[in-house]
Amino acid sequence: MWSFFSRDPCKDFNFEIGELVSSLENKSVWSLHKGKKKGTNEEVSVFVFDIKNNSDAQLEIAKAAVKRLKTLRHPSVLTYLDSLESEKVLYLATEYVDPLGEHLEKLALEGPQKDLYIAWGIFQITRALSFLNNDGNLRHNNVNIWSVFVNSSGEWKLGGVEYVSGVQEGYPSFRVIQALEVYSPPEKNDPSKQRSATKCSNDMWGLGCLIWEVFNGPLDQQSSLKKFSRIPKQLGPLYCELVGSNPASRPNPADIITRCRKLGGYFKNDLVDTLLFLEEIQIKDKNEKNRFFSNLTPHLDNFPDNVCKHKILPQLITAFEYGDAGSAVLAPMFKLGKLLDEAEYQKKIVPCVVKLFGSNDRATRSRLLQQLEFFIGHLQASTVNDQIFPQIAHGFMDTNPTIREQTVKSVIHLAPKLSYNNLNVEVLRHFARLQSKDDQGGIRTNTTVCLGKIAQHLHPQIRQKVLISAFIRAMRDTFPPARNAGVLALAATQQYYLLSEVSARILPALCQLTMDPEKSVRDSVFRTIKGFLGKLEKVSEDPSLRESMEADVNTATPSLGNAAATWAGWAVTAVTAKFYRSQSDTVKSMNPVGNKMLTKPGSLEQPSSSSISTTTSSVTSMTSLEHEEGSRGNDSVSDYDYNHWEDNENWGDMETGGQMASSSGSGCATGTSDPTSPPSGSGPATNKVADGWDNEEWGSLEEEPEAEGELTSPSEAWSPSDTAPILPNQQRNSSGFAQGSSSPQNAWEDSEFEPIEENTGPGAKLEEARKKREERKLMRQKELEARRASRTVGGPMKLGAKKL
Repeated sequence: MWSFFSRDPCKDFNFEIGELVSSLENKSVWSLHKGKKKGTNEEVSVFVFDIKNNSDAQLEIAKAAVKRLKTLRHPSVLTYLDSLESEKVLYLATEYVDPLGEHLEKLALEGPQKDLYIAWGIFQITRALSFLNNDGNLRHNNVNIWSVFVNSSGEWKLGGVEYVSGVQEGYPSFRVIQALEVYSPPEKNDPSKQRSATKCSNDMWGLGCLIWEVFNGPLDQQSSLKKFSRIPKQLGPLYCELVGSNPASRPNPADIITRCRKLGGYFKNDLVDTLLFLEEIQIKDKNEKNRFFSNLTPHLDNFPDNVCKHKILPQLITAFEYGDAGSAVLAPMFKLGKLLDEAEYQKKIVPCVVKLFGSNDRATRSRLLQQLEFFIGHLQASTVNDQIFPQIAHGFMDTNPTIREQTVKSVIHLAPKLSYNNLNVEVLRHFARLQSKDDQGGIRTNTTVCLGKIAQHLHPQIRQKVLISAFIRAMRDTFPPARNAGVLALAATQQYYLLSEVSARILPALCQLTMDPEKSVRDSVFRTIKGFLGKLEKVSEDPSLRESMEADVNTATPSLGNAAATWAGWAVTAVTAKFYRSQSDTVKSMNPVGNKMLTKPGSLEQPSSSSISTTTSSVTSMTSLEHEEGSRGNDSVSDYDYNHWEDNENWGDMETGGQMASSSGSGCATGTSDPTSPPSGSGPATNKVADGWDNEEWGSLEEEPEAEGELTSPSEAWSPSDTAPILPNQQRNSSGFAQGSSSPQNAWEDSEFEPIEENTGPGAKLEEARKKREERKLMRQKELEARRASRTVGGPMKLGAKKL
């Protein structure tokens, strides 16, 4: 009568039972099912034992397995979650796993990745057996491919604990599954050999069988163990010991690990080393962690994706959040972040990024800015504007030049996501101050380059007020690369200017640089002038073209097919190809060579495909965030009114010759001085700039490695050979620069412009030019002699005739 109130105990089980995994049938007393945890939908595996359809002996084995697994806790043993016994069925829930046999069939790894992964798996099972035999004084008695499972992290877990016994107990007298008899050791039926067996000899025989099955597939008969041609040579001697007929000669699992972890051993590889270090990271000191994380990134390409995604990446995040791993963990963490889908990235990586940007450690901020391109695509615009940009903006005023420079470059990646106020007000406010008053010529140069790159994202009205004034100011900088950047930026953004502004403001400013002492600047100026004049000439001949030429002036998204954007392709390539690479004060102060160390120009590819080149040394001594708050007089941000972008405000009065203020008194980089340098306030068109700043090329989109070199004099800072593009038949030297270049190369390649004739060239061209000069000289002499002869023959000279 009380049956109405009875409940099915299975309803209290916290896991839902899913589809059957058929590969384990007839290999275990359990049937394996996929399952999910109720409420969270977390994937699990559920082992099911049918009580009604199995014998009492099998039931006792199943119950013993549940009891054993519940008490065994080890990283390489199957993780127990829950269990439930009812009148009809026994449930055992564990972490989500696949049988090893099925996992190896689906394994898509090849080559070194597969070798490293299998070595890690065999190591884990060996370690689990060492734990059972030596620490737990237990025998597993069922080691084979069907008792090993693989979780979502790619870790091999030892299961199948149905036959576990104490080391004092004899070998199990029976197996309820007939298919498993093939794994019985040869001494099972030989009492004399059983007396010489050790506590681990049974399991070491099973380990030998498992190794054979990993490389050959499931074992059908014991005689097949004699064929071990597919087993790696490193494992060959060990395998023979494991499957030897004498149980006493089989090694202890602890000894196997010691032998194989030595240099050249099977377990001695990058993957095993990495994963073992991560397991013990809590007991490692800070120097060991920094060294490990710094060397980790290049090895990740050889590791399986599932191990990287589910094993290594969570460990990196944990090490960063709860340990003292520091900024060294960022590079491998962001590289592995590419393996995550968008939802996982937002959940795991983005919170770390937001937290990192709030750090006061300069080294961390520097590394974040360098790695920005790898994660900016995953950040929501609201996150960038509300949580990240306010932290980045501090870098514009940092006292360390390295941070200021990297902050400027970071705007390239941030611009598409910034709000109107952050981009058109805040960023431009900082750019105006940096371009006009920063004492580092490289930072002033890169500010101009960056402004040219983000012009397409600026509001059209702000763009019209700012660009021309900013670029003309750069053209009057005392630093030659800054002037060159201003010219190239004008050409690259030419579609944003009204033709009236071209004729009234741009061309007059360009003409002032036609006598610039730097040849690279003059070359850029003449090309740009020709382009602008070409536009004016076309519109003069056909006024209907004016509308198409000015089509992008008031549009937020420029048209790539616009006729106005075609003539200056060389300049677009140039201004988007390279940042000027400057040397920070911090690097100089850390450098014992002092002022003799200068940096060669570095390259930068388009923001969508490559990283921004960084300054010439890792910032290792930066420990606190410092800001300039009124310490440099007119440098204070509050000195500017950025609500109105007029020609005589913020970016300076370009038409009246307003010059840049520099705290060093010169536009050259700190640490270089020359008596011929023009004083602050003098224009480049009328004063000779300091020697030693030669060609700065902006024309190559190919990223070239940068290197620092010791220079014996300032004149070697920007030598032509340093900036010469690398031809196909040239080779790079150890510093990444071209070998075999003895003369400067022109970076501009555009058939629309007339080639610039050089006064010097290779030996063959010089010889040809000399011959031509000699021929012209002889022809001139002959003409003069003919004229003299005609005067003597022709009689008296007529009145008013010109005498030669």
